[in-house]
Amino acid sequence: MAMFRALNLSRRIFPRPHLSTVTLISPPPPPNPNPNLLLRSFCSSSSSSSSISDAEFRKYVGYFFLLLGCGAATYYSFPFPDNAKHKKAFPFRYAPLPDDLHTVSNWSGTHEVQTRVFLQPENLNELENIVKEAHEKRQKIRPVGSGLSPNGIGLQRAGMVNLALMDKVLEVDKEKKRVRVQAGARVSQLVDGIKEYGLTLQNFASIREQQLGGIVQVGAHGTGARLPPIDEQIISMKLVTPAKGTIEVSSEKDPELFYLARCGLGGLGVVAEVTIQCVERQELVEHTFVSNIKEIKKNHKKWLADNKHVKYLWIPYTDTVVVVQCNPLPKWKGLPKFKPKYSNDEALQDVRELYHDSLQKYRTVETGTKPSESNESDINELSFTELRDKLLALDPLNKEHVIKVNQAEAEYWRKSEGYRVGWSDEILGFDCGGQQWVSETCFPAGTLSKPSMKDLDYMEELKQLIQNEGIPAPAPIEQRWTARSQSLMSPASSPVEEDIFSWVGIIMYLPTSDARQRKEITEEFFNYRHLTQSQLWDEYSAYEHWAKIEVPRDKEKLAALQERLRKRFPVDAYNKARRELDPNRILSNGMLEKLFPVPETS
Repeated sequence: MAMFRALNLSRRIFPRPHLSTVTLISPPPPPNPNPNLLLRSFCSSSSSSSSISDAEFRKYVGYFFLLLGCGAATYYSFPFPDNAKHKKAFPFRYAPLPDDLHTVSNWSGTHEVQTRVFLQPENLNELENIVKEAHEKRQKIRPVGSGLSPNGIGLQRAGMVNLALMDKVLEVDKEKKRVRVQAGARVSQLVDGIKEYGLTLQNFASIREQQLGGIVQVGAHGTGARLPPIDEQIISMKLVTPAKGTIEVSSEKDPELFYLARCGLGGLGVVAEVTIQCVERQELVEHTFVSNIKEIKKNHKKWLADNKHVKYLWIPYTDTVVVVQCNPLPKWKGLPKFKPKYSNDEALQDVRELYHDSLQKYRTVETGTKPSESNESDINELSFTELRDKLLALDPLNKEHVIKVNQAEAEYWRKSEGYRVGWSDEILGFDCGGQQWVSETCFPAGTLSKPSMKDLDYMEELKQLIQNEGIPAPAPIEQRWTARSQSLMSPASSPVEEDIFSWVGIIMYLPTSDARQRKEITEEFFNYRHLTQSQLWDEYSAYEHWAKIEVPRDKEKLAALQERLRKRFPVDAYNKARRELDPNRILSNGMLEKLFPVPETS
């Protein structure tokens, strides 16, 4: 096709921050008996003793080749280390991918597909032609953004369309504080592009590298009980649909479709442009301090009401709760008078010491020798999150080890209390650490004037569950709040303007490239997630973030999930819109089809 430029890829489309090229551990050596010697021994034995019949001889030879085949199959089923010796011995294992076949992975490396169709239009006209042709040919072109969704919700093996080349700020209305921008722009690009107009976004998610189309479609959010999820900031959208072409929707133009499509999971059209209600760019003062559940219960209602942004970082197996509050910097007061008690090096001291001691312990156990000084020389160069990743990588599923890491993290935060000032786009980000599994739920927490306190009950039950089950749960468990959204498919959807919602994310890091260890962590994480689901979700009416929901393989569990989603979301209206706008479901993928099955007879 001449109307688009395909991305020139080698192996992966999306970079993986905080992770170098994956190198797997060496598998055990394959069985390598000498068949000639074995056959000679059989022959020799048969010639010297008449007790072994020809039938027995054939049986033993069959056993040998069966054993050899099983051993070879087992060996080849394990990933090889990336070294020249194995590549030379087994070139078929390392055959390069065809030039037109590329691997597309999400950031955490938990979901990936290989595809021959990855389209990147440069303008609206090219996008319209792509969607039209795909519709006519029934070719899948699932919209995919930056690949940051932990569940890979944008991936589709049959084909994808990405708007990274459509990333321009098209129009700025400084008076109304509105910006029209192409949906392929990343949040960081947009923020940088409108600085000169004195504007910024009302709120931010933890990471700035999402494309705007993606961050809107999955219902992403920041924190602040007075501030809604990011989709609520969208004033109008331009959708390129397979059946009806390009349409513009807003609360004035087709409000029913607008509120459905604003958090449409990429299934109703390719979001080409969005008009966003912005706010004046402002400096924030961030206050970080350590608290505990007793103090939080005393102050929770006040903190939610008084702070523009607030979040809690709960540290399992400790009494520590890190409180982060952000508010506009009062120009007449300036920065609060506060002198830090500890330097950054002093704050990191406990974590560094634990890493030093753990490194000696685990390396001595593994090799029988202590690590050399050169192995430890980089400790002082690592950030806190890098140190935590390295610590957890030593023994990620050992509860006692994880508890020590959590205790060291609690001490780090205690020594990091204080204030900092910066622009909102600089302050509201959060270093989430390295690759990880995430499950984030959203549930009602009363109203701004009358919080239900259910959000704190949820956390107390969750922490107790972790302790009772002995889950090796790392820190932090991040808790945030938003106002309601009017988008019908948002987990925070509500018709009541004053309603507030709490968002709680549990995690397990994937700090290793060892395939077996990553598999074990994955299994433990899904056990952790299952326990929270079975004991908490229904009790608190909690539903998962769309970018973090995982589709069960078990048919009964999938049917239960489908029924549960129907109780919360307008699934029939959503599917009706899908049938009208995308009758051939070229924008869909396996995840959407399983979550929202459309009867073939409809």
